[in-house]
Amino acid sequence: MPFLFAGLVSLSTQMANALIHRLTTKHHSLRNFRYYDILVHIFVVILLISNLVAPKICAIGPFRISGALLLFPLTYIFGDVFTEVYGYSGSRRAIWIGFFASTLMAIMAKIIVWLPPAPEWQNQSAFATVFDFVPRIVIASLIAFWAGEFANSYVMAKMKIFTDGRHLWTRTVGSTVVGQAVDTALVITLTFIGSQSMTTIAKLIASGYVAKVVYEVIATPLTYLVVNSLKRAEGVDVYDTDTDFNPFGRERNQVEAGAGNPAIEAATGSGK
Repeated sequence: MPFLFAGLVSLSTQMANALIHRLTTKHHSLRNFRYYDILVHIFVVILLISNLVAPKICAIGPFRISGALLLFPLTYIFGDVFTEVYGYSGSRRAIWIGFFASTLMAIMAKIIVWLPPAPEWQNQSAFATVFDFVPRIVIASLIAFWAGEFANSYVMAKMKIFTDGRHLWTRTVGSTVVGQAVDTALVITLTFIGSQSMTTIAKLIASGYVAKVVYEVIATPLTYLVVNSLKRAEGVDVYDTDTDFNPFGRERNQVEAGAGNPAIEAATGSGK
């Protein structure tokens, strides 16, 4: 029996490793970019911090917002940048890395809370109050993050083709309207149902959604600056014309415009 259990654990570990490797391995088309990796790192850090501060409900006038609202909308701006500059496959890889990083954080937080504290350490209850809530927050945010980010990236990629790479603001705002609707409704409901009234949950969803969309609109000039600078620096402008949009896929059948191509000039110049 112990051998059977060990074998099952080993098999499960191998399967999990294979899945993670398949979903997060960098496609050869992403290996020559100068800034892609550091942007993914920043994206993941913002996501993890957002999960840690999310349990606090803040009162700003009549509005009730989660503590994550200050940072989490930035992940959607990053999602826009990944999709617009590096294509859907670049965004897909970043989303999966963030997903697995958040899962690891949730598991480790629970383990550390469970471990017996040293007798001379008097802060176990305070520590548990903060980090014992993290797993529920992360489970809710993982589901919402996964669905919302992929919805955001899909809409962004499709709208880029529809607009022929012009009018970036329509894509950043349009994709956020869809992605944040999915994300906000899921994360707030799954996080607070059972502990808050439906009236409070509805207020949180409405306040959070409006605030996130406004956040994106205000950040549009910064998004323009970052996107246009990256396109010039990386010498690429990706169109997901024949892309497999399956979140579990790896194919990258996209049209790329290289450095000096008129498509980049249109995207960074007249395509406003």
